[in-house]
Amino acid sequence: MADGSVVLVEIKRQTLTRVKPDGSNEVIAKLGGGPNGAAVGPDGAVYVCNNGGFAWQEGGGITAPHGTAADYKTGSIQRVDLKTGAVSVVYDACDGKPLRGPNDIVFDAAGGFWFTDLGKSDGDKMHMGHLHYAKPDGSMIKLVREGMISPNGVGLSPDGKTVWVAETHTSRVWGFPITGPGEIEQPGGLFSPGSVLGPLPGYQLLDSLAVEASGKVCCATLVNGGITAFDPNGGTEHTAYPDPLVTNICFGGPDMQTAWVTASGTGKLLKCRWPRPGLKLAFNA
Repeated sequence: MADGSVVLVEIKRQTLTRVKPDGSNEVIAKLGGGPNGAAVGPDGAVYVCNNGGFAWQEGGGITAPHGTAADYKTGSIQRVDLKTGAVSVVYDACDGKPLRGPNDIVFDAAGGFWFTDLGKSDGDKMHMGHLHYAKPDGSMIKLVREGMISPNGVGLSPDGKTVWVAETHTSRVWGFPITGPGEIEQPGGLFSPGSVLGPLPGYQLLDSLAVEASGKVCCATLVNGGITAFDPNGGTEHTAYPDPLVTNICFGGPDMQTAWVTASGTGKLLKCRWPRPGLKLAFNA
């Protein structure tokens, strides 16, 4: 944020929280469900992807999501007024179908936002996931890409011409060419849906992401806890952090080389220097 604080979601605590530069924190709003990703919109409000809630398991000092909350009803996109903490639901359905588990969000320069819906799982069945696009005023939401396997992180290339989507369980990052607000090129149908980065070797899972000014896609990596930078021209670079459930990264500071990393399994926010500048987002507050 402009004042040097970091605004983040706490899924288990069900809050939007501000972490100040001295490490203290305050709750901005209580959101219920499972607030999963957040971004500042063109109106200065924060828009939250709420997955509707997880069940949880703990062990070995790690807290991890496991299945769906008993009181789960649906997912939603929420708007939070940073000055008052007032919360409203902008969307809870698309084309008459409930949002299952909205996960991550990014605004484009036009003021609309891309978001992923990972779906929900009951341990036996898992929904297919989707990529959506919507306007923050509640006037339009559309399904852009269906049939994805656990789409999680989402981000835009520096030139705004590619939307990147990380799939958790395949450890792949898909790049879809953008042809207009909420429009992607899909030549060849299912078997040539876009460019692909990865998959990562062995058992590694992907979470949320941020993009560097260079165009590299930095994905939070689960199990092999850390941040994996995917180069669209080929190759990866992994930076390890002391938590198996590293879930997100964002950039800031005067040179955009300060990184904040969410170590979710242990409930910590880490601050470090990144070797390259991150990409500035379209909006801030």
